[in-house]
Amino acid sequence: MEKWECDVCGYIYDPAKGDSDAGIEPGTSFEDLPDDWVCPECGVGKEDFSRLD
Repeated sequence: MEKWECDVCGYIYDPAKGDSDAGIEPGTSFEDLPDDWVCPECGVGKEDFSRLD
């Protein structure tokens, strides 16, 4: 699974880790995150993330 980086603050969403603070289980792909999920560091939405190559 691919990692995604916040364009605003540089936070990396790693699917292997998930986002425990938001109740996102490890193994959850970025595409499967809820539409209202926001960056845990700066609060922007999924539209402000870019896939890392």
